[in-house]
Amino acid sequence: MKIAIVLFNLGGPDSPEAVQPFLRNLFSDPAILRLPSLLRGPLANFIASRRAPKARDIYAKIGGSSPILGQTEAQARALEEALGTEHEWRGYVCMRYWHPMTEAVVRSVKRFAPDRVVLLPLYPQFSTTTTDSSVKAWKEAAAKAKLSVPTQTVCCYPDEEGFISASVELLKQGLREAGNQPSRVLFSAHGLPERVIKAGDPYQAQVERTAQAIADRIGGLDWSVCYQSRVGPLKWIGPSTDAEIARAGADKKAVVLYPLSFVSEHSETLVELDMEYRHLAEKSAVPTYVRVPTAGTHPAFIAGLAGRVRAVLAEPQIAVCHGAKSMPCSQVHVGCPLIARGV
Repeated sequence: MKIAIVLFNLGGPDSPEAVQPFLRNLFSDPAILRLPSLLRGPLANFIASRRAPKARDIYAKIGGSSPILGQTEAQARALEEALGTEHEWRGYVCMRYWHPMTEAVVRSVKRFAPDRVVLLPLYPQFSTTTTDSSVKAWKEAAAKAKLSVPTQTVCCYPDEEGFISASVELLKQGLREAGNQPSRVLFSAHGLPERVIKAGDPYQAQVERTAQAIADRIGGLDWSVCYQSRVGPLKWIGPSTDAEIARAGADKKAVVLYPLSFVSEHSETLVELDMEYRHLAEKSAVPTYVRVPTAGTHPAFIAGLAGRVRAVLAEPQIAVCHGAKSMPCSQVHVGCPLIARGV
């Protein structure tokens, strides 16, 4: 059997010239800028042109482009290897806002002529702004290209065993690096406007679920969940990562920071966390600042993804959220596909 596995991620600019069109694609997404299309297009162009110079400066600090494509390709190849030779597996990287983008990947998958397609978002925690946006874009492009293949989605995996095991191992390494001193673990996640959460997006609850699962496995941690990458005038969910770093400094605690909503390195880890927040930690008199790497191609994480792929293929009638220990969302999370369907 031929099986295509489509690994979704946001993507990132591959050159300084790509920064502004990348930002324009980002803000043109109705899941990001929730306005009528007649207003969204011009505003997306305006925001992209205003933010491009600062964004180019950020990417210049890491060589002028995002490393996310190469890392996601490595995850796809590692997943193919972990799945073995039972079927003919082929992993495809599909980026939401820069190349390879959805329409091109749909065409590549169609040429492969698979018997089944598995959509595998590299967002452990479901959000309408990430997973849902990527899945909707895929379905629209697949319908337009007449790609009629049985397709299942691995919706979310906030406490999947392999992801948690990899996170625990990486965090323990970070704690050892901090040494024998009072430390606080900060589980940092990408932020969202508060109104998105109030509209029923389950992301924040799932981030907290991931943090709790990791903390329970290790035990005895002083820890908190916080949110980074805040932009614009809207009120965002909190507490903010910078505020938690300052609090740790006031408490004379070392900071061991794990970006639990990211599974690859990019500007928000390599610049925001490694440079900007490290500088803030020094200014805030944090004794030691340790940033834990993302899961990447950690064998436990990849094995967990392989397990999810096998599980959804084994029971195709279960379209999303297959194999979860318990339902990650509650009835208030109307952004969740299962809740929205009344399942």
